[in-house]
Amino acid sequence: MRSLTARTDAGTPAAARSRGGRAALALLPLAVLITAFLLVPTVALVWGSFHDSKTGAFSLANYSYLGHPLDLIPFRNSLELSLASTLVGGLVGLLIGQAIVSSRQPLIQEIATTFSSVAANFAGVPLAYAFIATLGNSGLLTLFLRSNGIDLYDGGFKLYSVLGLTIVYAYWEIPLMVLVMLPPLQAMKRSWREAAEILGASRWQYLRSVAIPILMTPFISSLLLLYANAFGAYATAYALTTGFVSLVPIEISNLINGDVSYDPGQADALAVGLAVIMAVCIGGRAILERRSTRWLDR
Repeated sequence: MRSLTARTDAGTPAAARSRGGRAALALLPLAVLITAFLLVPTVALVWGSFHDSKTGAFSLANYSYLGHPLDLIPFRNSLELSLASTLVGGLVGLLIGQAIVSSRQPLIQEIATTFSSVAANFAGVPLAYAFIATLGNSGLLTLFLRSNGIDLYDGGFKLYSVLGLTIVYAYWEIPLMVLVMLPPLQAMKRSWREAAEILGASRWQYLRSVAIPILMTPFISSLLLLYANAFGAYATAYALTTGFVSLVPIEISNLINGDVSYDPGQADALAVGLAVIMAVCIGGRAILERRSTRWLDR
């Protein structure tokens, strides 16, 4: 018995090591993908931003745009566009999400959730052409309103502008907000509201003292996700404006693909600035997500 017990005890760590080895082997393809498509491009990007693209010598000239207001216009436009579309998408998406949660019709909930899943992924060139056909100079809705005495373009509206891009971006930002806010809204327990009512709290007092403080953290983290999503968007903006609106992703594309403005070093520097903003948004969201989980899982 002692010999059998000894063999069993000795074999358990070996079996555990064997399972751990197989698990590590199974994760090897993921590690290769992360290295090839994340780590290596990131290192190359940072290296290229600090070196002259012609001579290969170390240089800070690629970051000269930080000291020139005109060179910061792409960042200003991207920041304003992302902020506007995030606020519109966040507020409207929150209201729609609350309406879905409050609905007592399962069919309505399923239809709204399914549409949000589809619309949140409908972006890029197809979305740009859809809005051109709808709100362009000769778009269906534009012509319909014009025939009824309302001319959007005489009033100063332009689809091919930052305002137009804000409307287009909001098309996928709203359903994305619905999807990311549904779990926190569904996690709000009915017992919390019943307890507040028993204690004599009004509906506004419940919202102010219970619902808003609990939902504020996931709401802000969702806004950060929407902001990062809008800031890095490229295909929709380029297809809609053909590059005439100066945004960071479009400027990077011009520096890489242009003949006269070809400067991969400066493109790398702009991409580093974009990556920093994206990292701040994603990192802030991760921190807020851990904080909100502690409340909503109770």
